Amino acid sequence: MLSKLIALIAPSLCLACGAHAGRAGAVCRACRARMQAAPGGWVPVSGSACWTAFAYDGPAGALVRALKFRGRLGVADLMAAQIAALAPPEVLRGIVVPVPIHPVHARRRGVDHSGALARALARRAGLGVAECLTRSGDPRPQVGRGRRARIGGPLGSISVRNGIPVPETVVLVDDVVTTGATIAACIGALTAAGTQEASALAYARTTAR
Repeated sequence: MLSKLIALIAPSLCLACGAHAGRAGAVCRACRARMQAAPGGWVPVSGSACWTAFAYDGPAGALVRALKFRGRLGVADLMAAQIAALAPPEVLRGIVVPVPIHPVHARRRGVDHSGALARALARRAGLGVAECLTRSGDPRPQVGRGRRARIGGPLGSISVRNGIPVPETVVLVDDVVTTGATIAACIGALTAAGTQEASALAYARTTAR
């Protein structure tokens, strides 16, 4: 009864377009339809590939920004549910490993968006989680860097946390992928530490390749 009363007083608004979302939740039915019409596909990653659920432009990008910059942690579960429903079986297996964010960004934003998405996906898919990667060095984000600079790899360094063993089979999880350089750096760190098989997925892919 209380939830119905709250819905009448403060109806849920779509995070993508601002319209009344109704029972659809964080995204209205129209925006959900737009997302289904804009699948992400595969992004080449240094001898491998990263599967993505949606194109970043449009509602998917709005969800990413709500989680990443507005701290809407509940959005992570919706994103995870969509990934679990759409991801190919060969991608969604092994131990879930989030792509690490720099501690500077985590403190400034107050949320580890990649970790939140990875944990939500692990719960949905019934998989384990290993937060075994860390990021250090230059904290500047990939946003704003040109394609050539991005392909050269992420600023700073990605490494395995001291004293934490890496799983033999992993699925890397990130919110957005562009060139795949960060994913490639993660795979490199994991395989050097003993991982035998690594797949990767991201919620959205950008078109600025």
